[in-house]
Amino acid sequence: MYTFETKVRVRYAETDQMGYVYYGNYAAFYEVGRVELFRSLGFSYKALEDSGIMLPVLELQSRFLKPAKYDEEITVKAFLKEKPSVKIRFDYELFNKGGELLNTGNTTLVFVDMKRNKPCMAPADFLARLQGYFD
Repeated sequence: MYTFETKVRVRYAETDQMGYVYYGNYAAFYEVGRVELFRSLGFSYKALEDSGIMLPVLELQSRFLKPAKYDEEITVKAFLKEKPSVKIRFDYELFNKGGELLNTGNTTLVFVDMKRNKPCMAPADFLARLQGYFD
């Protein structure tokens, strides 16, 4: 398993009239988590796309436990619990500064060859960077 965490601060534009994060914005927090997880491995979405592979989202699930609020610093923990293949699943946990679990979720993305517009295996160099975490 590979785990990474990063922080985001809730901006005013991400909240509703009550000052709570609007539910649709959690997907953007998940994206921050997975993009930074990639970066922590010395990889980037941009490099992936430049190599001709895109990663569209196939599935997203989210569970809301407590509201995140305006100007709070949120910790986004992203996990890879399974070795990627054609698909890659990310699990997420979001915490407030007090350590309270606010939200859990997951996304499944598919590696797609941009020229053929067909699913493909995860790049070998990306899998090599993860090898030690899934032995």
